[in-house]
Amino acid sequence: MSFLAPLALLLGLAAVIPLWLHLRRRKVELRIDFPAVRYLLRAEQEHARELKVRNVLLMLLRVAIVLLIALAAARPLARLGVSGHGPTALALVLDNSMSTGAVMNGRAVLADLQEAAHAVLDKARASDRTWLVTADGIVTGGARGDVAAAIDRASPLAGAGDLAAAVRRAAALAPGAGLPSSRVVVVTDGQANAWPAQLGIDGAEVLLFAPGTPAPANHAVTRIVADPPHWAPRGTLRATVLARESLSWRAALGATTLARGTVTGGGTIETGAAPDARGWTAGVIELPPDELRADDVRPFALHVGAPPAAHVDAAAGAFARTALAALVADGRARDGAGVAIVSAENLGALPALIVAPADPVRVALANRALERARIPWRFGERRTGPVLARGDALDGATVQRWYSLQPQGASQGAAQGAAQGTAAGDTLVRAGAEPLIVAGDGWVLMAVALDPADSDLPLRAAFLPWLDHTISRRLAADAGPVLDAAPASSLPRPAWATGLEAPDGTVQALSGARLRAPDKTGVYFLRRGTERAGALVVAPEPGESVLDRASASALAARFTGRGAVGVTDPARAAERAWSDKSPRPIIIGLLIGVLLLLAAETYVSRRDLADAA
Repeated sequence: MSFLAPLALLLGLAAVIPLWLHLRRRKVELRIDFPAVRYLLRAEQEHARELKVRNVLLMLLRVAIVLLIALAAARPLARLGVSGHGPTALALVLDNSMSTGAVMNGRAVLADLQEAAHAVLDKARASDRTWLVTADGIVTGGARGDVAAAIDRASPLAGAGDLAAAVRRAAALAPGAGLPSSRVVVVTDGQANAWPAQLGIDGAEVLLFAPGTPAPANHAVTRIVADPPHWAPRGTLRATVLARESLSWRAALGATTLARGTVTGGGTIETGAAPDARGWTAGVIELPPDELRADDVRPFALHVGAPPAAHVDAAAGAFARTALAALVADGRARDGAGVAIVSAENLGALPALIVAPADPVRVALANRALERARIPWRFGERRTGPVLARGDALDGATVQRWYSLQPQGASQGAAQGAAQGTAAGDTLVRAGAEPLIVAGDGWVLMAVALDPADSDLPLRAAFLPWLDHTISRRLAADAGPVLDAAPASSLPRPAWATGLEAPDGTVQALSGARLRAPDKTGVYFLRRGTERAGALVVAPEPGESVLDRASASALAARFTGRGAVGVTDPARAAERAWSDKSPRPIIIGLLIGVLLLLAAETYVSRRDLADAA
């Protein structure tokens, strides 16, 4: 037994009052001079035993009345072996993540989950409190009709949502209602990777329903990478495909088809293209429709423009000129003012790829040029190898001669910062434990000359792609970033972004430090004033396309704290959700008992009066 108002039990102390009054009663001896009283005294003696029993009974009745009133005021709860259920606070968690949009036997999985949720809700009584929490964290409470309408309104999300957070929120709602029993009922499709390995819930009992049927088959495009992100004007699309059979695919940019092909058993799609479009454009890679349509088309964003302009300083060496000429011939760069590939002593304006001077005598000039350009690194002592380079796609290159790089100014604390790559500028490549190539805003600094006598960097096959990447992605005028986000997720807002352009052309003003991704998938362009200056690609999480299911009992085993019970039958879920194990108020029974005791006390009191008369 438990009590909703245990302090009211203090009223039970009043039971000593009738006890005290009865004990205080004294037999009063009267001296009677007239003979008729002798008959009364004789009658009292004859009925003395009966009167004592009646007085004790009257005292017990009055004490019991006071105790029952105090007990009723404390609002006691007890588990009774009767049908139905006591007042219960129940929070329903409905899984409406993207995976519930899959179709099985011509019917969406979510429709079956909604039916199971209604079966639970239909058993609620007027004394219960109910809520609905969906995978996107939306809470609906109130009358049973309001919760039922919210169940009907639920539709599959464009992404995974956050089921663990929804359960935690439900577990906080139910116990806070102040009812004798609280319970969380989770209705889910059982997607295994949607749930964490452990989920601690202490506030309420958890009942989890998941169907015992196998997951439907599914294929999906789970990832797209545009290489480089800014085409000039050519580039490559790489997409990861989840599939068990041979599938056709189509890549499109706007209304234009870029490529078609077939992928067998999943894997990677790779296709090159040189579209006619210019500027920021949205595209898709699509697969044939299947049971889960939401992940058969995946968006990507692309910026297409002229190749970056670059030129080579004569002192940078013949290998630098040859490498840039190869990029120009391939259409990945063009000759002109822009990015300078320059020996450090001749450094003028940024952006620039800065190589170490071939002649050690010119190191002092090089350091003064670095100082004028406010680059926080200086050339130090001459080092000799051989030592292997590692990092930034140049792993395995052999370096024979190079200079130590010494951080300056804001990078003081220096040697440790440089060793960790956290000095002013990012350490891209190391020679052993020392920085070999570092980068900052508008500059990349190499501690080695582009000379085969100093290293085999300019002779390696990886050098030309590295140079292309460095010019186009690190140093050329940036058209803006491509940000990836799951639907309804939160990410940092670029400080310059003033608006977000939706696929239909409408623009939403942006402010604050955070940016909330839209609920729908697609490409949304970041605006700087009236110009497109980047893109936000909203697409479902790759794991949401893996529909493999775990059993209800296996998912329930992941709940720690008070634990959980897993069931696969909707009728059983509805029955267990409102089980009669919960304590119920017994105040009505106690009040009826008080009335009966009052009636008995009145009867005994009147008998006393009648006998006294």
